[in-house]
Amino acid sequence: MRSENITKGIERAPNRSLLYALGLTEEELTRPLVGVVSSYNEIVPGHMNLDKIEEAVKAGVRTAGGIPIMIPAIAVCDGIAMGHTGMKYSLVTRDLIADSTEAMVMAHQFDGLVMIPNCDKNVPGLLMAAARLNIPTIFCSGGPMLAGKLENGKRTCLSHMFEAVGAYHAGTMDENDVNEYVENACPSCGSCSGMYTANSMNCLTEAIGMALEGNGTIPAPFSARLRLAKKTGMKIMELIEKDIKPRDIMTEAAFHNAETVDMALGCSTNTMLHLPAIAHEAGVTLNLDMVNEISAKTPNLCHLAPAGDTFMEDLNLAGGVSAVMKELTKKDLLDTSVLTVSGQTLKEKLEHAQNKDEVLIRPIENPYSQTGGIAVLKGNLAKDGCVVKQSAVSKKMMKHEGPARVFDSEEEAIKVIYDGKINPGDVVVIRYEGPKGGPGMREMLNPTSAICGMGLDDSVALITDGRFSGATRGASIGHVSPEAAAGGTIALVEEGDLISIDITNYSIELKVSEEELERRRASLTHKEPKINTGYLARYAKLVSSADKGAILTV
Repeated sequence: MRSENITKGIERAPNRSLLYALGLTEEELTRPLVGVVSSYNEIVPGHMNLDKIEEAVKAGVRTAGGIPIMIPAIAVCDGIAMGHTGMKYSLVTRDLIADSTEAMVMAHQFDGLVMIPNCDKNVPGLLMAAARLNIPTIFCSGGPMLAGKLENGKRTCLSHMFEAVGAYHAGTMDENDVNEYVENACPSCGSCSGMYTANSMNCLTEAIGMALEGNGTIPAPFSARLRLAKKTGMKIMELIEKDIKPRDIMTEAAFHNAETVDMALGCSTNTMLHLPAIAHEAGVTLNLDMVNEISAKTPNLCHLAPAGDTFMEDLNLAGGVSAVMKELTKKDLLDTSVLTVSGQTLKEKLEHAQNKDEVLIRPIENPYSQTGGIAVLKGNLAKDGCVVKQSAVSKKMMKHEGPARVFDSEEEAIKVIYDGKINPGDVVVIRYEGPKGGPGMREMLNPTSAICGMGLDDSVALITDGRFSGATRGASIGHVSPEAAAGGTIALVEEGDLISIDITNYSIELKVSEEELERRRASLTHKEPKINTGYLARYAKLVSSADKGAILTV
């Protein structure tokens, strides 16, 4: 066992003395030491219940003969961080989480790991760590939040909350209306209730084979979540015994399975940052060029919020991720020979899966669309690509051409939007918010929600080198690469330039001649990063472009 590096032999007597200081006994030190990487904290609603999950995992580990030891991982609530400087510190935590987990695990020589994440960057950060460390590992998330309910009986969620602010500025809601959403949009612990980034990544953790069935969808308040945690704690002991490691599971085929499930579910565009970064740690190359190829053959089967009016608890009742995957196998869209942490192949795991609600999970013969939920657009405005959640775009906006309204920060854009100075037909361009330019590649949920809340989502597009929350809907196109700070064409756009968007044909064009663009490029002045001290300054120097997953280069 790896742990013998700190528990066995006279040379390790000093190490053992410190383990004895923890209260561990001689008998316990003969058993596998399991690191329980808990992301519990008291500021993130999606993590406030993880102490309960942690204790259930520990119970499962002990039941199966292991010794569980908790180590911490950080997590940011993107909703709380939204709309101010704090959002610059969201994406960057993905790498802090991976690096700090690597340090704790290598320093203390655990035999296996149970990862307990829940929210947006916490899940991919721990998946990156798992792939990098490559010791037996399994995941159990904290689970999704329940949907809220307004006094009129309408179900609601966080994306509605943000859009209510836009409606207030449009004069269609008063302060009392907004406060009703404040009090009801987020009624329980858990990751926010729609198919936003956190739930997208928890579902894809299950789809890629690193978590047991139900990981992505069992609601956080349900006792079934505690039972899942106990089973997960038991299962890690089997993985240790059989020496099944993350890279045995997270193969190229498994990543392509995850991308396929992503398209069927209509996941957050943030998955287009996270899957390549996780794959990179596993020694697998994913790039944006593969996305449209997978999307072209993968029907979109689900329209959960923000694309529709159903929520994660509904998907759970319909059969969860397994039911979606079972539909995909009907057209051989998944490689079912891959191994999962259950110890079974995907084919064996899906044997008893069943679609229990063909309205919520459409049969593959009757999808919402024949193509997947995400599309990658390319053109002179984004030579290396940009990303849109096409399943959440109205049919009216699948093709759009309009004049650019140009802003060099989110704050500049949101003021003009709230002032009612964006017109139907406009294309809002927010730049210098990319991985380097932000730094930190902020999410733009405030401006996109304002546009929707003001009733402009059927007539206004938004383009940015930043990114979007999974709660975003409408013609919101992010991850523009190269970004403005790297001299991308988005830095050359001027007020009133025509921009043509054709999501159906995967294209995005700035209607300006190459000669004029070269003239503008020659006079382009360098912009200093908005923050040039501390971790963000180091991050800006090391981070790659969004189309590469915004990974840190060595």
